[in-house]
Amino acid sequence: MTPDEALQTLRDGNRAFLNGEIQPDIGSARRLELAKEGQAPFCAYVSCSDSRVPPELLFGRGLGELFIIRNAGNTVDTVAMGSIEFAVAELGVSLVVVMGHESCGAVKAAMSVVSENARFPGAIGNMVEPIIPAVLEARGEAGDATEAAVRQNVRRVVRKLREGSDPLLIEPQKAGRLKVVGAYYHLEKGEVDFFDLP
Repeated sequence: MTPDEALQTLRDGNRAFLNGEIQPDIGSARRLELAKEGQAPFCAYVSCSDSRVPPELLFGRGLGELFIIRNAGNTVDTVAMGSIEFAVAELGVSLVVVMGHESCGAVKAAMSVVSENARFPGAIGNMVEPIIPAVLEARGEAGDATEAAVRQNVRRVVRKLREGSDPLLIEPQKAGRLKVVGAYYHLEKGEVDFFDLP
């Protein structure tokens, strides 16, 4: 699939999800096929760990179609970056999507660090730390403050993948074989808005 075909497949899948028409291929024949032939996903998907945001379901995708990297706040650390690079260099994905979502708890936690100097136990503070610059950049934007921060967090990650990453990601983008896009999921509507396109 080309990057544009991959993106259209996701758009069509989200529309089917909204209409209650998804029928992902999760049968035993598909499972056995993947076990024998290996995986060939068309998209690497960076998403939040939030249980309300399952990428395969939101796009009606079946086994072996999405290579998903999930963590609270959809940030990209060394492990996530390596996973994305593996998906591009070794599995040949043509699309990387970074998706934030409505009412993200990790973003809200980062906002509370900025506004209230909040502190969190264990590794939670370290987890939300990469989101703080997005919260600071989003201050003063019109509309819902959390949505603005979530979208800015997505933009920052997308920019990192487009401009500040290894040639493993930069070269295929320059050649037109790979696109990195941002998205925002509306929990109540079930809609995915692809808003940060190259």
